[in-house]
Amino acid sequence: MVTPPPVQWVEPGDAPSSPARVRIESPFRPLLAEVSGLGVIGIRFAEGSVPHEAPAGVHAETADRLRRWFERYFQGESRPFDLPLVTTGTPFQRAVWTALCTIPVGQTRSYAELAASIGKPDAVRAVGRANALNPFPIVCPCHRVVGSDGSLTGYAGGLEMKRALLELEGATPAGLFTATP
Repeated sequence: MVTPPPVQWVEPGDAPSSPARVRIESPFRPLLAEVSGLGVIGIRFAEGSVPHEAPAGVHAETADRLRRWFERYFQGESRPFDLPLVTTGTPFQRAVWTALCTIPVGQTRSYAELAASIGKPDAVRAVGRANALNPFPIVCPCHRVVGSDGSLTGYAGGLEMKRALLELEGATPAGLFTATP
């Protein structure tokens, strides 16, 4: 069993103020992360040009650790993510995002399996929606969730990126990717 990264759940009004934005290079397209002294607040796929920023103080330490983790990840190194994640979310979203973080590298789960793993086997569509709202793509690996038939399904970074991430992690069992999305 994979241990999820430490998460500090905060209420929307209690989110850290003055986060630093950090550009992270990837083989696909840049990522944009927001960090604070408490940890990583969010990660998203960058659209358009993203300026490089130089976070200072505690932000810089968090930013450097995050960049190093992604560099290693994109080089094929499997390492646990140990930076704190700081986010809001409903109890249901939190359960889904925590479950995502327990999917081991090199494995996939269907939306139905993910729903069953949080004790909500009939909430497959709601699990899909929470998956789509995941504030930490790659770190909380929503790309490891596939259709029940092994087909690739939606991904914020696009299906080609999802396929490439799964291949990077060695998750290409027989039948995976055979159905058309």
